Amino acid sequence: MARESFDDLAGFLAVARERSFTRAAAKLGVTPSALSHSIQGLEGRLGVRLLNRTTRSVSPSEAGERLLLILAPRFEEIEGELNRLRETKDRLAGVVRINTTDYAADTILWPKLRPLLRTHPDIHVEIAIDYAMSDIVAQGFDAGVRSGADVAKDMIAVRIGPDFRFMVVGSPAYFQSREAPKTPADLATHVCINLRLPTYGGLYAWEFERDGREERVRVNGQLTFGDTARMLTAALDGFGLAYLPEELAAPHIAAGRLKPALEAWWPTSDGYYLYYPSRRQPSPAFAAVADALRSRS
Repeated sequence: MARESFDDLAGFLAVARERSFTRAAAKLGVTPSALSHSIQGLEGRLGVRLLNRTTRSVSPSEAGERLLLILAPRFEEIEGELNRLRETKDRLAGVVRINTTDYAADTILWPKLRPLLRTHPDIHVEIAIDYAMSDIVAQGFDAGVRSGADVAKDMIAVRIGPDFRFMVVGSPAYFQSREAPKTPADLATHVCINLRLPTYGGLYAWEFERDGREERVRVNGQLTFGDTARMLTAALDGFGLAYLPEELAAPHIAAGRLKPALEAWWPTSDGYYLYYPSRRQPSPAFAAVADALRSRS
C-alpha cells in the first residue's frame, strides 16, 4: 500500500466515526471535498466500497465495518502514544552512563546530581568506578570524568570542579612511634599505602612540588589498593601514610583522626572535567546532567 494511504485510512476512520464528511473534515482540518476525494482514492485502490453515501447520511459498508473494527483500536493506540509523547516532551527522561573515579563520584558527581535526580525521576544515571582510563566510546559510556590533564584533546570538556591539592596524611597512632617526614625523600623510611593505577601499569608515584621544583617518589608499604577510599580507611586504621585528595582527607584532619605531613610540598592538581565525544549529539537528559555538574566558580 502506498505510504500516503495512511492519511486516507485516518480520513476514513474519522468519517466512519462522525457519520459525516463535514464534521470529519472539520476535525481533520481539511475541506469536505478533499476528504471525499481521499476516501474515493482509497476505495479505488482497495477495490471495495467502504462508505455508503446518501444525500442525508454516510455510513460504513459491510467492508467498511470490518475495516473500522480493525483500524479503530490500532489508531487509538497510536493516538494514545502520540499524546503521551506530547505530554512528556518537556519531561527529561533517559539513561546517562558516566565513567569516573570513586573520589570524583563521591565529592563532585553525587552531591551535584542529588537535586537533579529528585526533580527528574525519569533520568537514570549509571556511574561506573574505573581507574583504567577506559575508552568511553568503545565501552558504551556517554561521558567520562577525569582531571583536566587526562582529557583527550578530541573531546568536549566541561569543568565540573575546582583545582585541588593532594595531601600526605597518617593517623595519630602511626606518628606515635615515628617522626613526621620533612622532605619527600624521608618517605623512604616510612610505611606508605600504595595506589595501583591500571593506566600506568604499576604503582603510582607520589608527586610533590615546592618553589617550582617537582619530585616524584616511589613509596613502599604493606598495602596496595586500586582506589583512594580503601587507602583512606587503611590510613585511619594506622597502617601507614596515604597520599589523598584534600577534600577526602580534610574532614578527618579537622576531627583529629588524621595528621598532615609535608604540607609545604603538597601539589595542586587540575580540577575534574566531564568529557564526551565532540561528534556526539547530547540528549536532553545528558544535557541536564552536564549542566547540573558544571562548575559555577
